[in-house]
Amino acid sequence: MVEFSQAVAASVESDPRYAAEAYHFLRVVLGEALEVARRDGDGGDRHVSGPELLDAFRQLALRQFGPMAITVLEEWGIRRCEDVGEIVFNLIESGAFGRSDTDRREDFAGGYDFADAFVAPYLPASKRRRRNVCR
Repeated sequence: MVEFSQAVAASVESDPRYAAEAYHFLRVVLGEALEVARRDGDGGDRHVSGPELLDAFRQLALRQFGPMAITVLEEWGIRRCEDVGEIVFNLIESGAFGRSDTDRREDFAGGYDFADAFVAPYLPASKRRRRNVCR
């Protein structure tokens, strides 16, 4: 595997849509998703699916950035679940992340609406609309 910082630099150069911070954040997300998978599974290493990664992404962004989550993510170029998938595949292509035969970009399509996931939790209950948010 390539050193992560080199993979990030190569990814940002080849795909400047996303800030380097987005890649580093995703690395932390992957670590958390793997920990949840170990805790919920048999304790061994296993692959994390796109939906599992998206759920961990949402949870960490809310925990770390709170009401500013959507602003931070947009600043990094992340506006929808498909952007998370693009970052994952950029890291796969740069050699920083491994890939299983079943991994596809489509695994990240339509995961959840960013407004529902990152704005709605901070709105008064009367103004919230919940749909398709991973729990």
